[in-house]
Amino acid sequence: MNDIRRTILWVIFGFSMVLLWDQWQVHNGHKATFFPTPTTASSSKEVPAIAASSTATNNAGVPSAVASASSMTLPLADAASSKAKEYVDVQSDVLKLRFDTEGATVSRVEFLEHADVNHVGKNVVLLDDSKDRIYLAQTGLIGSATSDALPTHKSQMTVHPGVRSLQKYASEVSVTFESPVQNGVKLVKTYTLKRGAYDVAVKHEIVNVGQQDVAPQLYFQLVRDGNKPTGESSFYSTFTGPAVYTEAKKYQKVEFADIKKKKVDVEKQSLNGYIAMVQHYFFSAWILPDGLNRNISLDAVDIGSSVADCCYRATLIAPLDTIKAGDTKTVAATFYVGPQEEKKLEAVYPGLELVKDYGWLTIMAKPLYWLLDKLNHFLGNWGWSIVALVVLLKAGFYWLNAHAYRSMAKMKAVNPRIMEMRERLKDNPQQMQMEMMKIYREEKVNPMGGCLPIAIQIPVFIALYWVLLSTVEMRNAPWIGWIHDLAAPDPFFILPLTMTATTMLQTALNPAPPDPMQAKMMWIMPLAFSVMFFFFPAGLVLYWITNNVLSIVQQWVINTRMGVPPQFNLPKF
Repeated sequence: MNDIRRTILWVIFGFSMVLLWDQWQVHNGHKATFFPTPTTASSSKEVPAIAASSTATNNAGVPSAVASASSMTLPLADAASSKAKEYVDVQSDVLKLRFDTEGATVSRVEFLEHADVNHVGKNVVLLDDSKDRIYLAQTGLIGSATSDALPTHKSQMTVHPGVRSLQKYASEVSVTFESPVQNGVKLVKTYTLKRGAYDVAVKHEIVNVGQQDVAPQLYFQLVRDGNKPTGESSFYSTFTGPAVYTEAKKYQKVEFADIKKKKVDVEKQSLNGYIAMVQHYFFSAWILPDGLNRNISLDAVDIGSSVADCCYRATLIAPLDTIKAGDTKTVAATFYVGPQEEKKLEAVYPGLELVKDYGWLTIMAKPLYWLLDKLNHFLGNWGWSIVALVVLLKAGFYWLNAHAYRSMAKMKAVNPRIMEMRERLKDNPQQMQMEMMKIYREEKVNPMGGCLPIAIQIPVFIALYWVLLSTVEMRNAPWIGWIHDLAAPDPFFILPLTMTATTMLQTALNPAPPDPMQAKMMWIMPLAFSVMFFFFPAGLVLYWITNNVLSIVQQWVINTRMGVPPQFNLPKF
């Protein structure tokens, strides 16, 4: 590997490290060191103020009516109820939901089949209303004016009696809440949990028991604080925040910071799609029937809580047709709350699988995940499936790699002549360059011959990196021996140490650069890069080890066939 190629690779590597450092700084709440994003001045006045109350549950306000009715904001508090607030737990085989009888708000969701790696012996809790987290799913009605206040997520509701857990031979379990009559309107909500499913059917019955026709608006909202999930790594960044999907603009995710600065550019009105709150591995979403007009908004609300200075709200508001006196209007919706299992999400709603975000490499990542999933069905082990997938990719790129390694072998063969010439002409750089190019022509060596084949493969392996990082099936999935969770770091650091050793071995097989400082940096930089892998998920480290080992074997074989016996170029410090 000559000076030109090595310099280009070090520039690319150094720039990558700069970008990685910037992302680490941003992830930890600091400004990027090298490439800060321009910000506009903002103050607390930019956050829509919602009057605080004594508990966090009550603080997420009722949205304003959309333009088809008066744009007046409704009162935040409903008529005082003498009935004490209660909590109702409903459980299926995979979900445990807690409802607050105030508005039938979903105030806690526990995943019964996903253990929490940060709290041994406990399951993952996504939605929660506690001292550490505010994350709620709410629905209600909006009237046309303040005087037409209708049942909202702040109305005290009565739960109907019934079974609260999925029975042995039953396929579903339901719970129904009923609001008091307000301005002649009663709201009845029924949540139905199905066996083995994370999509909850939600039926809203708007009953007009009054003497006048009404034209209410039905809203659905997800309210969450802006804190990162517990246990989020500082060495790699995943998205946390709201997202909107419509057929017109497809999947759009929005950073919390942009919402607070009112820099939100999403589809405002649609006849299809969903809103979601997304984080690593898990998410929640409100999905309305296609054809039902809905207005979409994302905003920040001041909740007066010690958990966060403000919460972020994703809202759908559906204006309904006029309901005549004595009639009932029924609206079916889906509340999805669960893991980002790509195949299952595709079956729930078109485009829902996009919450598993691969970024700009989606076109490559989705086929890689499909192949990884097929391998797992055959092998029955996600760890061995990773190994098998890397083997298949290396086989697919064999000839490209072979071309690169042959070029490197040629460079290694002529390296002694280059070093002798550099020492002889070190005081005449111009003559040195001319002699170097003459040697390359005589030996038919292309200094950049090994770069292009490797560069072509980089997007594929980056896509595979994101597949492994975002695949929730890796959580709590064992491989062998001490690796019980491919989504968690190796507890004994055996894989990271192995990865470091293979990286050093691969470096030793490469031709040493003539410049002593470059020779030292060739060892220091990969070693420093390897340190990060001590904190990466075991599945990612396994992928990198497999790639390293296969590369070493292929390079060793090609060098031997070309009459360039493998030599270890150890550093001289």
